[in-house]
Formats: sequence, structure tokens, C-alpha cells
Amino acid sequence: MSPKKNTFKDFLKALPKNIFSGFVVSLIALPLGLGLAMASEAPPISGIIAAVVGGFVVSILGGSYVTITGPGNGLVGVLLIAITALGINDAYGAIICSGALLLVLGFLRLGKLADFFPSSAIQGMLAAIGLIILAKSMHIMLGNDGFEGVPVSIGSFTLFEKGSVLALLFGIPKTIIGLFSYEDAGLTYAALAGIFSLIIMVFYPKIRNKYLQLVPAPMWIVIISIAFSYYYEMVLNLPNPIAASAMIPAIPSFNEVITDLPTISFSKVGQLGFWSSVFALTLISSIESLLSIKAVDKLDPEKRRSNVNKDLKALGLATIGSGFLGGLNVVTVIARSSVNVNNGGSNRSANFFHAFFLILFILLFSTQLTRIPLPALMAILVYTGYKLASPKLVNKMFSIGKEQLIIFFVTLLTTLKVGLITGIAVGVFTTFIIHIIINKRFSIFVRNLLKPNVLMFKEQDTSNDYFLSVKHFCSFLNYYKLKNKLDAIPEDKDVIVDFSMCEFVDHTVMENLNDYQEIFEKRGGHFEVIGLDMHGTDSKHPFALRRILPIPNLLSNLTRRQKTIEELAEDYCLSYESNKNKNIHFLEDFLFFRTKKINHTYNQLSDESSSVRLFDLEFSEGEFIAKEVVRTTMMYVELDHEIPEFTLDREGFLEKVYAFAGFQDIPIDNHTDFSKRFYLLGEDVQAIQTFFNDDLVHFFESNPYYHVESNGKALLIFGKERLANIKEIKVILDFGKRLEKVVQ
Repeated sequence: MSPKKNTFKDFLKALPKNIFSGFVVSLIALPLGLGLAMASEAPPISGIIAAVVGGFVVSILGGSYVTITGPGNGLVGVLLIAITALGINDAYGAIICSGALLLVLGFLRLGKLADFFPSSAIQGMLAAIGLIILAKSMHIMLGNDGFEGVPVSIGSFTLFEKGSVLALLFGIPKTIIGLFSYEDAGLTYAALAGIFSLIIMVFYPKIRNKYLQLVPAPMWIVIISIAFSYYYEMVLNLPNPIAASAMIPAIPSFNEVITDLPTISFSKVGQLGFWSSVFALTLISSIESLLSIKAVDKLDPEKRRSNVNKDLKALGLATIGSGFLGGLNVVTVIARSSVNVNNGGSNRSANFFHAFFLILFILLFSTQLTRIPLPALMAILVYTGYKLASPKLVNKMFSIGKEQLIIFFVTLLTTLKVGLITGIAVGVFTTFIIHIIINKRFSIFVRNLLKPNVLMFKEQDTSNDYFLSVKHFCSFLNYYKLKNKLDAIPEDKDVIVDFSMCEFVDHTVMENLNDYQEIFEKRGGHFEVIGLDMHGTDSKHPFALRRILPIPNLLSNLTRRQKTIEELAEDYCLSYESNKNKNIHFLEDFLFFRTKKINHTYNQLSDESSSVRLFDLEFSEGEFIAKEVVRTTMMYVELDHEIPEFTLDREGFLEKVYAFAGFQDIPIDNHTDFSKRFYLLGEDVQAIQTFFNDDLVHFFESNPYYHVESNGKALLIFGKERLANIKEIKVILDFGKRLEKVVQ
């Protein structure tokens, strides 16, 4: 369902909030843009150019609603390598080419490519990016610019050489130890400015004051740095004690940017290194942007769905324009987008005004920016890098599953040692290998990868229910098939996703389904995942991967549905058993199971005060290649007296066909409406007609349709041949208990 379009009147009404939000975001974007550019060893103004061009182009041509664009944290490492290897002019050429590739990705509608990356591999890649930012920025923040780290060798084998990310990380203790041994006191002051700025970044967000929060922490660093410079110059009549080499170099005005455009070079276009940089920039730009768009859509109060392919086109155009003007790649950024939403941004105009205010800042205050110490800006990036590579991530990965921790670290270490593209590729391959090991067979993926595995249909007797049945396996390899179906459903409807026919569901799918549940709940719909009760998991985390267990009673944890059923049992004063039960002889006398093999029941709810039992049941039809396993929810009502054997169903097309085959519907006198709506079968016609008195007929006419069957001693009741969601369980429980009273 496409979001409701705002009228011009609505746009004008929301304009003041978007102007204010754009202003607040620009306060963060200014120091971040300068810092990200300098961490990439690009001219400081290049980060601002990316933010300005991105803000204008994407706000007009983009397909998202509350996102903010500009230079991205994740690109620092790639840009640093590109600029070092190619030189700044050829790096601009690589940026332009990466923008063109983004544009192509958008036109090819390949925004869905982000769905092919496992979540743990992406987390590992982002953590590696965080460590790259941290490794480069920490030494500059502590006044030790130019330090190349501590190389490590074992004999003649070099684990990591001087200047590498790992060497810089291992060199951090050395920089900290030598903090106060600088010969130049100005560098000590620079380090103190960096440390003080880091303290602001860490502790300022904890101050919950609505007025202070209007000015974000990065902007306070800018304000205090400039004020400190003026204090020494105008009050103490002394030069700034911070070393001049540690200050931001002169920033050209926008007039100079336009008149003195950089020389764009494509001289190295024939070299492998050039295209390696192009593909790395494109990969990280697209992944960072798509993940950010996806995350920001969840923050959007109106829960609108962004057109990711349209956004990719806009980001590609903006990157091309930024490259020609001497700017960095333009990506969608999550942190600034979050600030935008929190400050009332509701449409793309906030992104536009964030770019507008950046131009004003440069036009009016560009000379003042040279008063900011570079270590102060690096503190912002150190904090950003730490957040991306927080130790909490390791704990989170471990809680989801040990295998996710392996994927996380393999991706992280490969990215740090080799590169980003190799890192994510190895992460994807590792995930696939682990999935094969967990399932102990390769065939489940090869045999079913190209098969359509998601069946979606709308329930006939309701207007809001959509049912999706997922078969075979569902992982990052084929998640896009499920996602395409889910994206086609309006969020204010009821959705049931059934995995009872699916042998394996991975962490990426579980995490994404949780996002859908949140979106549907906020938009007034209902999203429920069923059919995972027979799937085992090695952790209690709701995002843990699931695989079906062939041996009973090996379930290590209850699924979300089982926990909800357990809570329902407490509310209804029922007994609950989740384990498989092979004692199914009480069902064998029912006509429904005459040609079916019952495997077991599980998730049983029973009432000690009555003879009502509700359970999930697994049965199979056919054999060999025609064998089909079905899981459904049924109710069994044991009676204290005998009744006629019968089967009652809703009258439909098939029932009318059965009539031609000799299966005659039993009419009930004086109840023509009942006879039209229901199909009643049984051998003892007279006994059945007597049994169906006025009270029983009126009960069926005024309640939902169910398959109701009697074997003479008990009743079997179920709705559809699938597992019921919690709402349906409550309804069938009520139906069965009331029917028991009418029949008794």
C-alpha cells in the first residue's frame, strides 16, 4: 500500500519543523563532514561538498522520506586507501565512477541486493570499518599524527606491517604511554583538546536537558574550540597554545570551490587498483545506504516504505556531482537521519535545509573553522568508530548463536587484513558453509535454491488476513522471495507466516521478520510467525537460526509462539505441554484420518475441568515423492454420551461436486439456510437429523465456520489445514467450549 501523499497545504504546515530539524542536523554534519574528509586524507571541504550536493539532489530526486545524506563513516577506510594509492585527482575519478555504478544499480532495480548479505557478516564488516576509523583517528586525536603503528612479525613472517590497520591498533598503547613526552608542548595541548572532546562525546548525551539537547555534542566541540582560541587571543593576548600543525588547515570558500574546481583524472582507469577502489566504494556506499534506509524507515513515525531503487539513482547522481566538485561519495547516514526524525523531520525538505544551512555556515564562518583543533574533530570519529565496533556487539553475536560469532569474527579479521570486498565475500561464504554443516547436508540448498518456496494467499472468509507458507529453507540466499511477498501486503492487515514446512530458517530471516512485526503493529496490523515449534535452536535469542528436529523432545527452547501459548494457558487456567506426544490412538477413528498417517501431537492445551483438548498435530498424506507433511491446529472434545457419527463442513464448490459423486448432503427440516450454507454427511441420516435440533443449528449458523466431525464418542474441530495463530487459538477454544455445552 503506497503511503498517503501529502498535499501542498500539509507540506507548508510541516515546513517549520523540517527547517528546524535541518538546522539541528547541519550542526552535526558540519564537524562530521570536516572530520570524515580529513580522516580520509582528503581536503576538509570535500566532506561538506558531499553533504551539500547530497542534501540538494537526494531531497529532490530521492525515494526516501526522512533520511539525511552526506559523507559516510563506512567509507573512510576505502577512501583513505583510494587516495593513498591513486592520488587525490584519480580518487575523484574513482568516486565519479562509483556514482555511475550506483546509478546503474538503481536502474537495474538491484536495491534488493542488500538482502543477500547475512546479518552477522554485515555486522562484522561494520565493526571492521569502526576499527579502521578508530585506528586512524585515535593517534591524531592524541596529537601523534604521522605515527604508523607497531608492526608484528613472527620470525621472517610479517603478521601486519607498518601503517596497516592492525599495526595502528596495536600501536594505541604506545601513543597513550608517550602522551606527555612530546617535545612540542603544543602537541600536548592538542592531545588534551582531543581527550576533552572525547569526554564531551561520551558524557554529553547523558545530560537530559531539552535546551542543551538542541545543540548536539559535536557542535559543542566546535563552539568550545573556537571560544578557547578567542579567549587566548583576545583576553590573554597570547597565541593559541595548540600547535599550528594540529589545527584545521585553511578552508576555501564556496566561491573558490566553484571557481577553482579540482582537476579530475582518469589516468589510472586501466589499472586494477583503480577499479578495485571503484567497486569497493560502490559496495560500501550501497550497503551503508540500503541498511540506513531500512533502519530509518523503522524510525519514521508514519512508517512509510522508501523506494530504495529511486534512492540509489539519486545517490549515484549526487556522488557524480560531488566528485566533479571535489567532494566525497554521498551515502544515506543513519546517525544524522535519526537526529532528523527525533527533531520533527517529516519529509525530504529537512535534508534540503540541512544542506542549505551548511552553505550558510561556510559562507559566514569558514575563517572561524581554522580555529578548531584537528584532534577535537578526530574525537568525534573515535567515538563513532567505537560505537561501530562496540564490545557489546560481540556479546550480542554470542547470545544469538556461537556460529554467528564465528561469521562475525571471520568477516571482521578478513576485512582488516585483506580488504572490505574480500571481507564481505569471505563472510558470505563462511555463512553458507556453516549452514551446510548445521544442516549436515548440501542438497537442501542446491536442490531447492531456485524453486519457488513462498506461497501467499488471502484468506477467503476474512478481508484482512494474508497467509504465507514457506517451504524447504529460508536464508539470506533466498530471503528476497519472502520479502517481495511481504512488501506487497499493506501494513494494516493481518499476516501469518508459516514455517512448518520449512526445514531451516537462518538468523538474517529471523531478524528481518522481527522488523516486519514492529512495523505491522505500529500501523494497526498484526504479524505472526508460526510453525517454528518443531525447530531447534542453540540459544534463547529470538533471532537465533532454527532447524527442524527429527527426534522428539530435543527442543532446547520455546519459540515465541510457544511462549505466547504458555501465557495464554495461564490466563485461561489450562495445562500446557510443548513436547511431542506419540499417543494419538484417540484420533484414528475419525473419518478425516482414514487415509492419513498421524505422526504426533504437540503444544497441547487441556482443561482439567472439562474434556476439551487443543493441540498442534503433524500428519502426512501419500508416500515417497508424493508424500506431503502437514501441520495443523485441532481441538478434541470428549463426550460423556454417544452421538451420531457425522462430518460438518462449510458448503463450497467441492462439496457440490461430491454430491454428484453420490455423497448427499443431509437436509435439516425447517432450516433451509443451514442446509444451503453447510454440508452435512453421515450414514445414519435419521439419527443425525434428530441430533441437529434448533439449538445446535442456531449455534452453527451464528458462529465461525469450522470442520466439525464426530466419531460417536468425541468431536474433532479445526479451521484450516495449517497452524493457528494466537488469535485463532482463542476463538477456537471459545467455540469448542460452547459447542460442548450445547451438545451435552
